[in-house]
Amino acid sequence: MATDEQSLLGYDERINAVERYIREHINEPLKREVLAAVAGFSVPHFHRIFTACVGENIATHIRRVRLERAGRKLRMGAVDITEIALAAGYDSHAAFGKAFKRRYGLSPSEFRQLSCSAATQLLRKG
Repeated sequence: MATDEQSLLGYDERINAVERYIREHINEPLKREVLAAVAGFSVPHFHRIFTACVGENIATHIRRVRLERAGRKLRMGAVDITEIALAAGYDSHAAFGKAFKRRYGLSPSEFRQLSCSAATQLLRKG
């Protein structure tokens, strides 16, 4: 049993390293082969372990992290939503708006109208 716990702890450390890598390279394309290498796993094993440890697959996780960052930029008063959309990995303002609304229940423009505390609370909850 201790061996299982030790291996799970090792997985947590590896997944934490991947999450750190994602945060540090969020503006870059994040390929699953590179992320698997950061964790020291094969791609299929990485996918299974990441999903089990984090509770969402890697693509969903990256999308969520990018949307949260976009929300913080909106909250801080970034003016150009299209620029925010492109930085979040979306090809258009419309695609970004749809994903943002699906995640937070508000369009980026509506979100921008929230008070700072309400926006922060929504980002934490979302």
